[in-house]
Amino acid sequence: MAQRTITVLSDDLDGKESSDIETVTFGFDGATYEIDLSKKNRDALEKALTPYLNVARKAAGTRSRPAAASRRSAVSSDDRDWLRKNGFPDIKDRGRLSKDATDALKKR
Repeated sequence: MAQRTITVLSDDLDGKESSDIETVTFGFDGATYEIDLSKKNRDALEKALTPYLNVARKAAGTRSRPAAASRRSAVSSDDRDWLRKNGFPDIKDRGRLSKDATDALKKR
């Protein structure tokens, strides 16, 4: 019997499923957060934060990241299936991958 795993990406804010879901990482009050958002909700978050970011200063000792690094591409269900079949049996259907798993995907 064949088995097929389907990964459904949904927005953490409104629960809607979409193909444009991305993980957004941000910091506040010394903590770092991650949230999966559609492009629409990511744009709304950026719009809400813009007045604060425009007058804020970067904290000493933090690294600046290129803009492209802030938008992570989603890992497909095919990628996760490949990882499971190639030495990473504990890969979950959703969430962040370990550095080893990410490196393995880059090398394939």
